[in-house]
Formats: sequence, C-alpha cells, structure tokens
Amino acid sequence: MLQNQAPGLPANVESPQAAAHARARDSDRGLHATLAPLTGGLSPTALLLAYADWLSHLFWSPARRLELAHDALRRASRVTEAALFPVAPWSLIAPQAQDRRFSAPEWQQPPFNLMAQSFLLAEEWWHAATTGNRGVSRQNEKIVEFATRQMLDVFAPSNFPGTNPEVIQKTLASGGGNITAGLHNWWEDLLHAVSREPEPNPDFKVGRDVAVTPGKVVYSNDLIELIQYAPATAEVRPEPVLIVPAWIMKYYILDLSPHNSLVRYLTEQGFTVFMVSWRNPTEKERDVSLEDYRRLGVMAALDAVGAIVPGQRIHAAGYCLGGTLLSIAAAAMSRDGDDRLKSITLFAAQTDFTEAGELTLFINESQVAFLEDMMWKRGVLDTSQMAGAFQILRSNDLIWSRMVRDYLMGERFPPNDLMAWNADATRMPYRMHSEYLRKLFLDNDLAEGHYVVDGKPIALSDIHTPIFVVGTVRDHVAPWRSTYKIHLLADAEITFCLTGGGHNAGIVSPPSPKAHGYQVMVKEADGPYVGPDVWLAEAPHAEGSWWTEWANWLAGRSGAPVSPPRMGLPDANAAALPDAPGSYVLQT
Repeated sequence: MLQNQAPGLPANVESPQAAAHARARDSDRGLHATLAPLTGGLSPTALLLAYADWLSHLFWSPARRLELAHDALRRASRVTEAALFPVAPWSLIAPQAQDRRFSAPEWQQPPFNLMAQSFLLAEEWWHAATTGNRGVSRQNEKIVEFATRQMLDVFAPSNFPGTNPEVIQKTLASGGGNITAGLHNWWEDLLHAVSREPEPNPDFKVGRDVAVTPGKVVYSNDLIELIQYAPATAEVRPEPVLIVPAWIMKYYILDLSPHNSLVRYLTEQGFTVFMVSWRNPTEKERDVSLEDYRRLGVMAALDAVGAIVPGQRIHAAGYCLGGTLLSIAAAAMSRDGDDRLKSITLFAAQTDFTEAGELTLFINESQVAFLEDMMWKRGVLDTSQMAGAFQILRSNDLIWSRMVRDYLMGERFPPNDLMAWNADATRMPYRMHSEYLRKLFLDNDLAEGHYVVDGKPIALSDIHTPIFVVGTVRDHVAPWRSTYKIHLLADAEITFCLTGGGHNAGIVSPPSPKAHGYQVMVKEADGPYVGPDVWLAEAPHAEGSWWTEWANWLAGRSGAPVSPPRMGLPDANAAALPDAPGSYVLQT
C-alpha cells in the first residue's frame, strides 16, 4: 500500500505531497554535497552538537570553570618565570614520545624551547578542558577533544618559518634556496590538486617495478580479477592461499617490490597463491552493495580457486576491510555447512567496531547522513575525500610535518614503493559504503548477530576454523585492541600476533634485520579468554618478521608438498590468459 498516495490517483502516480517532499529532500542533499568539500567531509551539524553538549555542561559547572581558570593562570605564571629566569630545556613540559615536531636539537635552544613548551602547555590545558566534564556524552567529548586538537595543531611553532629554528638555520645556510624550492613544491602540488589527476611517479610503475610477481589473471567478473601466481618451487603445498585485500586500496600493497612482496615470499615458501584485484568503481557502479562484494568477490573467488585446485580446502586471508568481508563470508559459510576454508587469516581487520579508534569520531547518524549526501551526488566516495579523512587522523605526521618539510625546508622524501602505492587510491560505491558505515560502524551488526546474508542473520560464533590474526601497534585505522575482539566472537582456535609499525608498514614487514619483531600467543578453541592487557604482558616476544610465523602456521595446517596445480580454470588456455597484474589495478 502506498503511504503517500493521494485518494483517486493511480497506483503508479506519485502524490503532489510526495513529489514535493522528494524535491525538498534532493535539494537539501545537493546543498550538503556542495558543502562537503568546504568542511573536509565532516558534518557541521555533528560538530556543532558536540560543542553545544560540551559548552552547556561547562556553563552549568562554575566550579569546574574556576578550576580551569586557576590552572591556566598557573601555567602562564610558569611560562613567565621561565622567560625571566631561564631553566633547563623541557623542564616545564616535554613532548610525548610520538610527537616528533620538536625532536631536533635546535628546539632545545632559547627562545625556541620556551615557545615549544608554551605551546605544549596550552595543548595540555585544552585537553584537560575538553575532557573529564561530567555529563558530556563520550562520543561528543571525543569529537570536541579531537577537533580542538586539530585546530591547535595549526598554530604549533614548528609550522611557521619565523618560529621554527630548523627552517631558520636552513634558510641562512642555503641563502633562501629552501624557500625557492618550497615554492616550487607548493606550485607543483597545487597543479596536481587543481587538475585532480594522480601524481605521476615514474620510479614505480605497476607491472614494471611493483606488482611484478609472475602470474596470470585466471578469472574475472564485473567486480574482480583473480590472479593466480606462478609457483616458485618444484613442489607446493596442496592447499592454496586466497588473499582478499581491501577495495579501499589497490591489492599490490601485498605485492610491492620483489624484496618486500608478501606474495613472492609465500610462493617461495611453497604455496600456491591467488589474489583478488578489485575493480575501481565509477558512478555507474553507485548501486553496488556490500552483498555484491561478498558474492562477486569472496564467493566467486572461492569458486574459481576450487575449480583450479579441486578437492582441496583453502587458506583464506583478508586485509583490513577485505578481512571484515572475509569474516562475513566465513560466518555465512559456517552457518550453511560450507567447509571449504582450511584456515582464516585476518590482517589488521576488525569484526567488532565499538573500539575502532578515532575513525569512530566520524561515525554517528549526522555524520553518516552527511557522507551519504556527499556520495549520493557523485555516486562514489572520491579518493581525495578518503585520503583527507585518514590524513586528519594523523595530521602531525601526514599534513603539518609534510608541509614543513616540503614547503619550508624545500625538501622531498625520496620516493618509495609504499608511497607510490599510497598515492594510487581508489573510489568506493555509494551504496556499498553507506551499508558499510551503517551496518558495521554505526550499528555493529556483525558483532551483535544482526548482519543478514541471504535473508538470515549470521554469527561469528559459528566459525570453528582456525584463525590467525595480525594486529599492529600503531594502527590508526584498525587499532589492535579492536582486532583483538575476535577472541570474544569466534568459537575457534585463535593465534593472535602483534607486530610493530602501523596499518600498512606493520603488515609489509618482510624478513630482514630491520623487521619490527612481534608477540604471538595461541588461545585454544576451548581455552579461557585473556584480556588484551594481560595478553600484552604475557605473550612472548620474537625477533624478526611475523611473515615467518605465519608461513610456519600455514605449513603446519597443510599437507605434504605435491606438484603445482594447473594455471587457470580447466577449460582455459593457460598461454592465452592475461598476465598479472591484470587491467583492474591499472584503472585510475
């Protein structure tokens, strides 16, 4: 029955009221989409509501305001005293270990040390002012603290040529050459930003310098190409490895240069490796759903791998969002009695989103609606919008320090394969990303048993397949304590491995003397739960790369080596198959 149909109108005719409502809704959505580039994709309403919550509670707390005023005066008097009677460097306050803005020796000299300490004291005061206020909702408190910190970071003395001793010293030494070089870098970046063209990197071309492990595209559909890599050993383990990367990134982060390619490493350890390469969607794919990614992505790849290596169960691995999708697929398979998975590996992948780090600051009803309106107009979430959100999470490292280096110091980091990959971004379809934000981040359906596949809910507790989970210590996208929550959800043997580095560099950690090292511990399927803090204290440390640990784990759950399988599906001409890396990864 049509709810808004006017009496007497045919069933397929929209009432005037409904048509007016649709026009008004679309007009508002268009306005929000127009505003989005000006706000960096952040909902101004969500920000205003958060500050209103904080300010109103602070207004009705006069004793708290008095306490903050006394604290501000105390800090100001300490700075004044230090200015009149110089003290040892960092005697008032020292930068936190992860804050590298003032790490150079020049910052220990007056007056720059006092400038830095004054800024850090102010930053500390604002943190105290925006947190710990009784009655403010936890979500709003985090938003206010985060937004205030971002605004303060703009005014750090390290960001200005007249208050940054490193810049002053470089300017004097180079006769102003750094300023000239910085202006050139700025103009170059501006031209790329205006043209909206990807920044060329002649040093790292896909298929020539990165993504060069030999292989063939053995299957494709409207969403994926499936790459089968050539064996690097005379015999291979009978069980193949299928890797599902995130579609927010190009797959070749796991097949970078030969010396740090996880794919190459696995083939050299005697595994047959398959990789999903996702299509880079355009406006035409605006209505592709999260279910389409499961069905045409994970399940289609499993079907193809099973046809190429018949009779063998599969080691499946998923990275980031690809790991979340793999978890959804595995739970549905377990529910339906599909036992094709021999093991499951999750690289920096979340299954419970209640502690998803600072990304959750961008996820509430107002923010999701604003993002939906932004995507609705274009049909996709653009690469620049995604990159901006991730840069804000680490603004000191990814925005301000880069601006100081590139524009004030006149320097550029020498290009590397990881930087080239990071610049080779992808888009996300409107419908899929909306479902991802609402069902997983906002409502946490997967962890709470509300996520529906084929008309029925799934539960991660149905998974009994052994699981290997990798978390990274400095992950701002999937914090390791969030990935650790799989212990509370899956009814399986879980091997949890914590390695150094961040979301990308921690995963791309080949065996070498510079490998981060890691901790690892196993929870048996029927073993007691151990909390993350206890785990961190008890898990033994190991030197080297977690890749070695994982390869040994896979080998222990694999059969004796056999001859390599054929290349491609049974009816395919292997010689005629397209070479890796395929065509989807080249889409811009």
